[in-house]
Amino acid sequence: MTNENQRVRAATLLRELGHDFVSRDLNDEQLASVNARLEELSKIVGGGALRSRTIARGSLANFKMAVPAEGQVEKHQLFSDSIVSGGANPMGLGGFLWREGTNALMEVTLGKAFEGAPGRAHGGIVAALIDETMGLVLAINDVLAFTVQLDITYIAPTPINTPIIARAWLEEQNGRKLSIAAVVTASDTEIAKATALFISVDPEKFLKHLASLDS
Repeated sequence: MTNENQRVRAATLLRELGHDFVSRDLNDEQLASVNARLEELSKIVGGGALRSRTIARGSLANFKMAVPAEGQVEKHQLFSDSIVSGGANPMGLGGFLWREGTNALMEVTLGKAFEGAPGRAHGGIVAALIDETMGLVLAINDVLAFTVQLDITYIAPTPINTPIIARAWLEEQNGRKLSIAAVVTASDTEIAKATALFISVDPEKFLKHLASLDS
């Protein structure tokens, strides 16, 4: 198993542990045991070298958006630590991305730790899901851009422990301005819809800025 695969496995176990912890009542003895083991694990993790998400100068020429092949389901590998779609982030959603033509899709199952009102996922988590899926639309269209405005209409409660799917697509591009729309469904029921304005940036300038942070 590669180092990255082990990171993804560890992150998955930590996410599952977090959802289980929120879902269950533990007695004093169980909590004491959990705390003791977590203190040991914290020492192990804390002893590792610090990591950076910046991009070194030497990799600028090879940098590209990680766009799944059409019809292929795979994890987004642009940043494995992404809070939404990064498989190696123990605090993330662990979403799966794919595309259908020029549409971007992401599927997640939101566990108990993402609950807002009882039995419902927090609206802010749904917003993050939408924004990340819209980001893949930018990648599909070979554009690097930032979210300027995101407008969401919540139509129905977002369930927890149930697969939900966000779909996003480009509606219009006018110079540096891109208008992107999205819908979120659960079991074919529309639970949210959104529109957003993105502003594109020069990829070379942006990447050079990232590289300077790593110097």
